[in-house]
Amino acid sequence: MISDTTIAKYDVARIMGGLYGDGIIALKGAFTREWVQQLHEDVMRLYEEALVRPGGAVGRGPKRHYVEIHPEDIRGFVDLAMHPWVIAVCEAVLGPEYKIVEIGFDVPNSGAKVQPWHRDFPAPDDTLTGRRLNSLAFNLTTVDVEEDMGPFEIAPGTQWDAPVDFEHGMFPPKENYPRYEERAQKKYPKMGDISARSALTIHRGTANYSNKARPALVLGVDAPGAINAERHDLQITHGYYAALPEYLKQHLTCRLVDELEPIVQGHTIEGLMMGEA
Repeated sequence: MISDTTIAKYDVARIMGGLYGDGIIALKGAFTREWVQQLHEDVMRLYEEALVRPGGAVGRGPKRHYVEIHPEDIRGFVDLAMHPWVIAVCEAVLGPEYKIVEIGFDVPNSGAKVQPWHRDFPAPDDTLTGRRLNSLAFNLTTVDVEEDMGPFEIAPGTQWDAPVDFEHGMFPPKENYPRYEERAQKKYPKMGDISARSALTIHRGTANYSNKARPALVLGVDAPGAINAERHDLQITHGYYAALPEYLKQHLTCRLVDELEPIVQGHTIEGLMMGEA
């Protein structure tokens, strides 16, 4: 049984302590560099296609885009979704009936500006009053992140902050910034590393001063009762679905189709478009 064997490999208390404490955890060297290089090739191809397709890439600030994709668009989806650490984290925090609801990637390009501190969506009642995390975002860089490439920055522990005066429930007032900057941690993952975080933990992308893009794959997962699937359109063809492991089929919220349709991104974050003033 996958549930028992995978969770036994990892310390559930450490997983839950990290995500309920700092709001982010990571596993170094989860995948080989060769596997990640293949992912990078797929992501960059999909990015080029999205940039020329109307509505294919959504802005996340100057010189930044988010692209939602189909699982079968990349060669490593099953490897990612079935990785023992990913399964262990999902089951420990979200429960045995978790669902994958989103896959996509962020690309901060050369010249991307620092983002305002933000959450990816408003905190649900499960978190604000129930003190429970009901969703997770897994991130997988496709390049080695260096200081000048605009590393991801996060303010640990802020997933529990009450959204007092947050614009749209996502953007805290600037008087909160000194607290975030005091806590702030920049992340420098290497090819093969993977992280899991609460998207409610206050974070931002920093300025990319390099001449290189910094793509990162995103896998979104919900607990029962969470509603993030409503913001996305996870499609899988009947043939691809039939070949998936039975365990994975049970953990997908998706629409089965004969042919994949272009995704119309349903989760724009308007407050990121101008970058930080």
